[in-house]
Amino acid sequence: QVQLVESGGGLVQAGGSLRLSCAASGRTFGGSAMGWFRQAPGKEREFVAAISWIATSTYYSDSVKGRFTISRDNAKNTVYLQMNSLKAEDTAVYYCAARRKLLPSVGGYDYWGQGTQVTVSA
Repeated sequence: QVQLVESGGGLVQAGGSLRLSCAASGRTFGGSAMGWFRQAPGKEREFVAAISWIATSTYYSDSVKGRFTISRDNAKNTVYLQMNSLKAEDTAVYYCAARRKLLPSVGGYDYWGQGTQVTVSA
């Protein structure tokens, strides 16, 4: 069974930073591109960032570009999302996802975590 478990969410003031982690188990991580998505209350889930299997390619949404950084440690089966200069509009549940492809994408993910809440106070 494939499992993705996010951690690192919490409450932070605007302008602050958080680092989210996503630990993968099973065969998901091997050869998989990984992504982060988020869903704010009353809104649809949206793409945040993605990274290729060997971390040579990364994609970001325009809303987080320059503030968020996605990375991965394949030896630890873990992907990270470093979030800096947080804004109130970044408040959402953040989800980790895995894609059975080497290259990242804004969609087409096969496995999802349960999510971790990020709340940014203004």
